Amino acid sequence: MRGSVRNPGRKATRAVAAAVAACALTLTACSSDDSGGGTDVRISSIELPDLGGESLEVAAVWTGAEQENFMRVVEAFEQETGASVTYVPSGDNVSSFVGSRIEGGAPPDVVMVPQPGVLREFAESGWIAPVGEMVEEQLEAHYAQGWRDLGSYEGEQYGVYVKAANKSLIWYNTTAFEYAGVEPPQTWDGFIDTAWTVWESGTDPVSVAGADGWPLTDWFENIYLSQAGPEMYDRLAAHEIPWTDPSVAEALTTLGALFGEEQLIAGGTDGALQTDFPTSVTNTFTDLQTPLAGMVFEADFVGAVINDSTDAVVGENAQVFPFPAVGGGQSPVVTAGDAAVAVTPDGKVSEAQEALLAFLATPDAARIWAEPGGYISPNSDMDLDAYPNEVQRTIGEALVEAGNDFRFDMSDQTPAAFGGTTGQGMWQGLQNFLRDPDDVEGAQQYLEAQANRAYEE
Repeated sequence: MRGSVRNPGRKATRAVAAAVAACALTLTACSSDDSGGGTDVRISSIELPDLGGESLEVAAVWTGAEQENFMRVVEAFEQETGASVTYVPSGDNVSSFVGSRIEGGAPPDVVMVPQPGVLREFAESGWIAPVGEMVEEQLEAHYAQGWRDLGSYEGEQYGVYVKAANKSLIWYNTTAFEYAGVEPPQTWDGFIDTAWTVWESGTDPVSVAGADGWPLTDWFENIYLSQAGPEMYDRLAAHEIPWTDPSVAEALTTLGALFGEEQLIAGGTDGALQTDFPTSVTNTFTDLQTPLAGMVFEADFVGAVINDSTDAVVGENAQVFPFPAVGGGQSPVVTAGDAAVAVTPDGKVSEAQEALLAFLATPDAARIWAEPGGYISPNSDMDLDAYPNEVQRTIGEALVEAGNDFRFDMSDQTPAAFGGTTGQGMWQGLQNFLRDPDDVEGAQQYLEAQANRAYEE
């Protein structure tokens, strides 16, 4: 899901995993300390033009709390420039949304693109234009080259990565771990052993969001990156090797050690296939004394669901540890993010579009966005104290410290037909695998057939 160039050429690092581990394993760690509040407009990192009378429409997949937090940033931009900005939800299929709006002659001015493969497709189609000098200056000042590369296509800068996610985290209910007498594991074998121990203590170990295809792709990607290594990860993302490759079989077999054991999954296979992402989180944290599951895997945005839908407190009874290392590899670091792009069917970026993109690239905008929680910034110069609790602060710091050493979500790098569409591609293929984890070869053949079709379109 919500997740650049197909072969970004970065190496996975221990820095993010180590920093997150330090947060998870010390201090009991990471207590919550609310530092949010109303929108604080202190803008010091950029001089914005007077845009009185100008209007912009921004589209993104965000709804609910994500949308509300982004609108804090929009309000600051409006106050600084005099522009008027409206927001419209794009739905999950951003490509279809933008295409239909362009065809109808009323495209949005700025779109948040959650899939780098889609950003590339937009650039190829001429739907978006390269940014100007004002945006380039902000990116050069505040972003690692890796994030700038993710928003580029054929040497031109098209996008500003405004929102990031660390997708290599496992969250756990501390009561379940304390009752089972276990500690966060560091390896995949240790993770499976921990899951069995939690099961023996009377709690289903892992809540799996099988009704949504995208969390299943994240399971696979983390295992594959750690086990096969970053170079193979890049090659598979670019479809330079087939999904029938032995490295894919090895990763699926490893994942099958979890998916193939009914006792280790909350509700068993059938239950997992009916569990969407928010429910996978609430299964783990709604009942703090007798939870339906001890652990749930997903990105830092799990914290937003915990805060919005449960009584658990992130950093107290809701803790996190890095995705475990697999088969002698390093603990993986898989990221995702949203890039702001200017939709310009005529090939010209307006002053208002340029100003908004430049503002979104500033530490000021990132700080305003971070204060309510549920957000991680790729901006290297954002004040980390803006994060409302130590868990997010540590995850955000680790992401920045990683610099260029990370890998972007694989499914988000592929054509949308393969990596981001319900009922087909990776989403459907891994749901099929969850349903029948013994059929590794069948899963590989399906994925390769789907990849061939999508990459040839």
